[in-house]
Amino acid sequence: MSLSCQHRGLIHLQSPGPLGSDTMTPALTALLCLGLSLSPRTCVQAGPLPKPILWTEPGSVIIWGSPVTIWCQGNMKAQEYHLEKEGTQVPWDIQNPLEPRNKARFSILFMSEHHAGKYRCHYLSPAGWSERSEPLELVVTGAYGKPTLSALPSPVVTSGGNVTLQCGSQKGYHYFVLIKEGEHQLPRTLKSQQLPSGWFEALFPVGPMTPSHRWMFRCYYYYRDTPQVWSYPSDPLEILTSGMSRKPSLLTPQGPVVAHGGSLTLQCRSDVDYDRFALYKDQGVNLLQRSGQKFQVGLSQANFTLSPVRVFHGGQYKCYGAHNLSSEWSAPSDPLDILIAGQFPDRPSLSVQPGPRVASGENVTLLCQSQGWMDTFLLTKEGAADAPLRLISKYQSDKDQAEFPMSPVTSAHAGTYRCYGSYSSIPYLLSHPSEPLELVVSGPSAGSSPPPAGPTTPGLGRYLEVLIGVSMGFVLLFFLLLFLLLRHRRQEKHRTSDQREADFQHPAGAVEPEPKDRGLQRRSSPPADVQEENLYAASEGGGQEPNFEHGTYRVCVCVCVCVCVFHLEFLCYIY
Repeated sequence: MSLSCQHRGLIHLQSPGPLGSDTMTPALTALLCLGLSLSPRTCVQAGPLPKPILWTEPGSVIIWGSPVTIWCQGNMKAQEYHLEKEGTQVPWDIQNPLEPRNKARFSILFMSEHHAGKYRCHYLSPAGWSERSEPLELVVTGAYGKPTLSALPSPVVTSGGNVTLQCGSQKGYHYFVLIKEGEHQLPRTLKSQQLPSGWFEALFPVGPMTPSHRWMFRCYYYYRDTPQVWSYPSDPLEILTSGMSRKPSLLTPQGPVVAHGGSLTLQCRSDVDYDRFALYKDQGVNLLQRSGQKFQVGLSQANFTLSPVRVFHGGQYKCYGAHNLSSEWSAPSDPLDILIAGQFPDRPSLSVQPGPRVASGENVTLLCQSQGWMDTFLLTKEGAADAPLRLISKYQSDKDQAEFPMSPVTSAHAGTYRCYGSYSSIPYLLSHPSEPLELVVSGPSAGSSPPPAGPTTPGLGRYLEVLIGVSMGFVLLFFLLLFLLLRHRRQEKHRTSDQREADFQHPAGAVEPEPKDRGLQRRSSPPADVQEENLYAASEGGGQEPNFEHGTYRVCVCVCVCVCVFHLEFLCYIY
């Protein structure tokens, strides 16, 4: 009788014949398996072999048609490795170990949905079979079209904040998957939700965001019955963390209105000397990044060229700046709206009232009209960098129209104007432009007499009229008083002259009243005589002249003070 140990630890007993009537009992079999060594081929197994490790290169999510390598690593005594795929009855593949015999390689040259699934491996050694490895899920991508991935409300988040990633598709797939690149983390899976518009989406909350990590994401979708067969990946979406450093400025040399098929250059510039810039379109799917170009010390700029311009380029843009040694970005620039012209067949007409040639200070109205229905009109000036004026249309005289008032006009309003029609539901798409209209303003040039800046105060014109009227009234009153006082002075002088003639030039034969008494009084009391003459002089016109002149001076001063006070009040009201 001999004892041999075969696969899976089974013990086979061989008897030479009927010579031995005794048979091997189960107890003896157990003892032999526990350690009795009856032959050089007897194996001793004290417990199960450890499970191997299973992994793939370059990863477990493989695009359709790409090669992939599966590795199974056991111990140094492994004799062969088996790879099993879930759902199959036989091993998927069997490989001999590679030196130093502790692992085996399983190759897939062309990845397809046939290879997608869950895999396990185990190995055979002289001690028997090992346990099976942990399952490995191998996913193939590229079976369906790619979804969209965007960040709500923006892919730039303040440090410590959160963001919601929106993965969506027009088709009704059952599940969406979000993967963060660069980290060995399990994908996040959410069931899709259908919106009233028919759009399918899943919302993944992400955060808190820190500038110490790079946040790069992609998303996929799949059907419920084939969870390892995914779509193409979405375009990568990088989430940036912004700080409080000074915001750059965003502008375009061509102006905010661009024709379909043309070329558009957006310039992001800053005096902070940033090393790189990022451009973001509102509700866009990604960020464009460019290195900054330094034109002079402390001034940097990056150009973002969008060519040829398509419908999807219309929208609101912002840009950010950052330094190379930091992953934190600046505050966003002020938004810039880019409008795409030529998207609707109707072409509005532009006219001016009272005419294309006006004098500075006149009231001018530009009228934009359209035969077709337009609920919004925009007015642009050639060469202006400002955003177009936008007004809601009114239906009058069987036309949709909008009036753009310019009151009063200055030489700064002179130029070439065009108008466009649009719809409030798609505000970044415009009609063809109207024919150009040139407005000519006669008067002082903008350089010698710049138009008034700052907000206009309601009622300021009426106040100015009242103030001018009151000032003129005071001036007229001043001259009237001056005339009356001068006339009164002349009358007093004539009255004084007549009185003196009546007192000192008497007619012949007239009796002089009491000459002796007067003479006696003069002789007897000369000081009294002097006092009487002084009193006479003081009571006559010659004594009143100084008082009259002084009063006139006081009245004139009062009038001037009142006028000055009113003018000062006017200046204070303006400034």
